[in-house]
Amino acid sequence: MKLKNKYIIFVVTVHLICLVLSFLIFEQHKLLFILSEVLIILSVLLSINLYRQFIQPLAYLKEGINAIQDRDFSVRFLPTGRGEMDELIQVYNQMMDALREERTKQQEQHFFLEKLIETSPTGIVILDFDQQVKQINPKAAAIMDTHAEEFLTQMASLKIGEAKTWRMDGLKSYKVQKSNFIDRGFARVFVMIEEVTAEIFEAEKNAYGKVIRMMAHEVNNTVGPVNSILSLALGTDELWISGNKTSLKNAIQVAVDRNQNLNLFMRNFADLVKLTPVKKLPVDLVPLVQTVSDFMQIKARQQAIVFEFDLPHQPFLIRADAQQMEQVLINIVKNAMEAIGSMGTIKFSLDAIAQILTITDSGEGIPTALKEQLFSPFFSTKKDGQGIGLILVREILLHHGFEFSLKTIQPGHTEFMIKLN
Repeated sequence: MKLKNKYIIFVVTVHLICLVLSFLIFEQHKLLFILSEVLIILSVLLSINLYRQFIQPLAYLKEGINAIQDRDFSVRFLPTGRGEMDELIQVYNQMMDALREERTKQQEQHFFLEKLIETSPTGIVILDFDQQVKQINPKAAAIMDTHAEEFLTQMASLKIGEAKTWRMDGLKSYKVQKSNFIDRGFARVFVMIEEVTAEIFEAEKNAYGKVIRMMAHEVNNTVGPVNSILSLALGTDELWISGNKTSLKNAIQVAVDRNQNLNLFMRNFADLVKLTPVKKLPVDLVPLVQTVSDFMQIKARQQAIVFEFDLPHQPFLIRADAQQMEQVLINIVKNAMEAIGSMGTIKFSLDAIAQILTITDSGEGIPTALKEQLFSPFFSTKKDGQGIGLILVREILLHHGFEFSLKTIQPGHTEFMIKLN
């Protein structure tokens, strides 16, 4: 039973009892009876007034509770002029003001956080309580566009607080870091994905550049004087007049030739760190591809490799350094021929609308275990490879601002793709 109903029953019961008792007691004294009835009526009026004073705060409290349940923190009560009631109203109004300010503050922080996540240059993936992707910002969506499963596998393998650097397709490198935050008393996981390709490439270049310069310096300081001495000896006829010294002379000549090969070997490495600045000029890519294929045609015939072309008939101009781009194409074709070995095809495709050049070979493809090491300094799958071909390609294309990728689509179908815009 509600409190107001109990109060009404109590007041009615008491006044009925008083009415009956006054009638029985003052039955013979009408004046006293009338006076008692007047007092009872006054008591009833007073009770009604007290009832209203008691019920009004309860009504205010009910309205206040409904406002809180509806999350309407703009409801305020006006003072009534009664001390106790006004104290209650003041406390309620202060509480609503504090709740409204807190909610406004939280909404502003939430909006700021959402905006920060959306515009962050770092990819952010937020998981729900079941470790499923709940929210993903545009940067993370772009990164995971073509490698979602691989990224999800990497994220699942990480523990809270761990970070891992992962190289995708041997080219782009990403730092994946897992952490958590508290949501309604429970831990929720989020993952940050940051591309660190440029930083890693710069660090690699600084490292191998220093090593190459040191090696070139030492080799040149040694090979130059030694070759001078050996050549002087070979050119001094008096040393070879007496006796049969043909074998010694041949041995010295072999040493000179090996020194020359060592010089060439070091020059290849030195070229990697001495790339001339890119001189971008309008270049028609179609005849450039044809020139490279003609240059490699003899070697291709020896290996029974056929060149195929899907090129536009009209000129396709790009802004590039013709010599450096020619060097890129020669290295790509050379690697494709080595991957094929013998009897295969290399196809040149140029999409003029998408501005993409694709060189496809029918070789064995890139082993899964090695694809992350592509474009790494000095890495080569060939027995006598120096591991600088793809590095040189990487540096030239990066200096041109061209995006590129190398991947095996399926057995017998490996693509080197260059975006020319």
